[in-house]
Amino acid sequence: MNTPIKLAFLILCIALTATAFVVPTKRDAVTPDHEKAVAGICSVVQDKSLCSITLKTVPSNDPNVLVRHLATGAETSVKKGLKFLSGIKPKYKGNAFATACITSCEKQLNNALEDFSDFWKAAGKDINSMAKNYFTCKKKMTSIFNYQSSCLDDIYDKPLLKEVQGGIGLGKRMSGESVDVFAGMGKVFNTLNIKTKLNQKDTDSLLPPPLSFYYY
Repeated sequence: MNTPIKLAFLILCIALTATAFVVPTKRDAVTPDHEKAVAGICSVVQDKSLCSITLKTVPSNDPNVLVRHLATGAETSVKKGLKFLSGIKPKYKGNAFATACITSCEKQLNNALEDFSDFWKAAGKDINSMAKNYFTCKKKMTSIFNYQSSCLDDIYDKPLLKEVQGGIGLGKRMSGESVDVFAGMGKVFNTLNIKTKLNQKDTDSLLPPPLSFYYY
């Protein structure tokens, strides 16, 4: 191998070796626009820390996506809460009071999931649908939160309350966040310069009925 070819080969090897050891830079998903959208939504929420943590990793600046993500997190937590209640129920088989409380909580959380179904119908797929059915969305989310609160309010046995609260408390907190967001939606829209008008009239009766309506 003559000298020019050796030199070229050496340069190529050095370049390839250097490239192999370069650690690719990780792109920061949190952009100024994303931070602004998250801050605008979380500004109306009581538990700002949980709100920020929940929305920080959502790969979108769209307020509709972010608001829906909060609601999705709440619904997922309610489902996990039901699984938790089902898991502890056998432990209290000989305790009539505890069994009654857990059964009541299961019923309340199932009612909450039914309201989630109505909520998603009202929320639609974009910010315009959510604004059009704003009052109904807020009403359904408030109902979802109240079902979970009622479950805990009915338990006066402190050890049992602590255990149940540990299993379903996150769902209640996240539902509360969504309630706060819809209660302060006007402020959120103003902060993020969204011009869509919020409909303050109940559109619940205009939503399509559940599939069970069509069956006997």
